[in-house]
Amino acid sequence: MSIQLPAIDPAIVARRDRVIDALRSLVPDGVLADPVSLRAYECDGFSAYRQPPLVVVLPEDTAQVAAVLRYCSAEGIKVVPRGSGTSLSGGALPLGDAVLLGMSRFNRILEVDYDAGVAVVQPGVTNLAVTRAVEHRGMYYAPDPSSQIACSIGGNVAENSGGVHCLKYGLTTNNVLGVEFVLMNGEVVRLGGRALEPQGLDLLGVVVGSEGLLGVVTEVTVRLLPKPAATQAMLIGFRSVEDAGQCVADVIGAGIIPAGMEMMDAPAIRAAEEFVHAGYPLDVAALLIVEVDGPPAECEHLTGEISALARARGCASLRVSRDEEERLKFWAGRKAAFPAVGRIAADYICMDGTIPRRRLPEVLSRMTELSRKYGLAVANVFHAGDGNLHPLILYDAAESDQLERAEQFGNDILRACVEVGGVLTGEHGVGIEKRDLMPVMFGETDLAHQERLKCAFDPAQLLNPGKVFPTLHRCAELGRVHVHAGALPHPDLPRF
Repeated sequence: MSIQLPAIDPAIVARRDRVIDALRSLVPDGVLADPVSLRAYECDGFSAYRQPPLVVVLPEDTAQVAAVLRYCSAEGIKVVPRGSGTSLSGGALPLGDAVLLGMSRFNRILEVDYDAGVAVVQPGVTNLAVTRAVEHRGMYYAPDPSSQIACSIGGNVAENSGGVHCLKYGLTTNNVLGVEFVLMNGEVVRLGGRALEPQGLDLLGVVVGSEGLLGVVTEVTVRLLPKPAATQAMLIGFRSVEDAGQCVADVIGAGIIPAGMEMMDAPAIRAAEEFVHAGYPLDVAALLIVEVDGPPAECEHLTGEISALARARGCASLRVSRDEEERLKFWAGRKAAFPAVGRIAADYICMDGTIPRRRLPEVLSRMTELSRKYGLAVANVFHAGDGNLHPLILYDAAESDQLERAEQFGNDILRACVEVGGVLTGEHGVGIEKRDLMPVMFGETDLAHQERLKCAFDPAQLLNPGKVFPTLHRCAELGRVHVHAGALPHPDLPRF
């Protein structure tokens, strides 16, 4: 394996039984310690790497989370937070000497305020469950990752998840108004609230996307939106990926911001069509799925404008959904693209990088070259509107060197993203998958400042260690001013 996992502290493992007894006193019916149960938690969606945790704890309320963290802090025991385990970057990969803190029991919607357009939910609530709970009142929660039927809101906050509609409606950070947050020392704080623009430091913006390195979210206040009056989706096929990429640039350049704008290449189109039978054309090299929403007259106007731009680029096929059933069918293939590709390959790695839209044809051409270099196929599914790529590298782990080749292939894709002015991740996070590539994007000083931020929240660096930072320094080595035990990371953080 090419990714080095953190060394396991034998002293912690040696007192495992005492740790288990202590945790059972704090969470009486929520501790899993037998080998069979631990196997269910040995990896997340980045399944190439597996390691059973020391013990799993499933708290039911904030008080239990605080008690577990307080105990682990006092005993110097590492903690790995976990939501639904759908992370594709190894963000929830457990450690053999760490407590895995599972938040699946936090699965209730606590309050919905339709007048204010907000919902207060626990972090174990699935993404799609929020929309289903409010759709009878004509409202919905905008972020919609492909895994929305399974992924949890807490995990969305950790990774700043997006989805097919993030082009117009933003990522998780644009739709979360507040959180209840437990620090490693057991202190409970609230960040944000129900206002769109809270005063003071943007600590909420720091927490969203922090990948479980700063604390554990136990409650989330999300923004609800009214359902658009009308929505239409378009399927636009092109003979070349380059023409499809140029069409994306043409649409955005014309000042049109669709609700969603996705692209799939030929391997992904075929896999999705065979799996879902969504009616995708099989004689094209690339397929755009473009959605517009708003008043009916606006939708009609926008579909006309986009159709004209697509035809000017020589599109091979173009269909506009005639009703809601057909619109959902158009999206069904895209939403099922990842499992669909799983039917045609023994294994695959789903990458995540973001590039400027204008460089899309160039990067896709480089992927084709890399595919030949490494002798591995790749299927491309991505959020074309905001340049967030999700190449699926196909391999067979049973073949001795294919995992290593797949990882090298993926690393080269991410290096290419950075070279053209992009970034290492759009919504999957860094985790362990991209950890060792951080110096490609950030200098030593940049990384040191990021580590200082972690030190402010987690001085002993016990939360989710081994993730994000390629080399983790002691806080004292970073020149951090000493903060006495029990202090808050910043005086502006309110006490709960």
